[in-house]
Amino acid sequence: MNNYPSKLLDKAVAEISRLPGIGRKTALRLSLHLLRQDPDAVDALAEALVRLRHDVKYCSVCHNISDDDVCPICSDSRRDSSTICVVENVQDVMAIENTQQFHGLYHVLGGIISPMDGIGPSDLNIDSLVKRVEEGGIAEIILALSSTMEGDTTNFYISRRLQSADVKITVIARGISVGNELEYTDEVTLGRSIINRTILK
Repeated sequence: MNNYPSKLLDKAVAEISRLPGIGRKTALRLSLHLLRQDPDAVDALAEALVRLRHDVKYCSVCHNISDDDVCPICSDSRRDSSTICVVENVQDVMAIENTQQFHGLYHVLGGIISPMDGIGPSDLNIDSLVKRVEEGGIAEIILALSSTMEGDTTNFYISRRLQSADVKITVIARGISVGNELEYTDEVTLGRSIINRTILK
């Protein structure tokens, strides 16, 4: 039981400590920091968080986050629309974009197949990927998933779903250590892995 002098402070600490990686001590420090700030600055932070949750959309094409129905990448006519890079999450899109080595489009699965966590193919954005391929104009699917057993399982499942399609299926090169998450890989290694991708066998 924490003996805070204010119930409002206690409530703020409780809410902030629900964020990943933030314990009650850090939450208290952040709460007290906010209490010392100009009210307008705190109001701006609160408004940004509310708008983040209520106004940010998921792209109707690739499932990346966006302010509009279609994200800036999908709507950019300069991108190579014949190549789709399949990733696990939004952070992976950001990581690959930072390499400046890929100029195609993306497809965000929203996770990977993990029976241990109760995540099956139907929980992911796989059907919409198959539909994009079936609509035509796609020459290559790059599977850029983590080098884990779950990532490999997802790669295999997607390749089976697309085996009847006239599309090349490649995987990023294994310059990334087995077991590593894509978003934590340095940009040079990740960029080389995209360039040196191989045909999925």
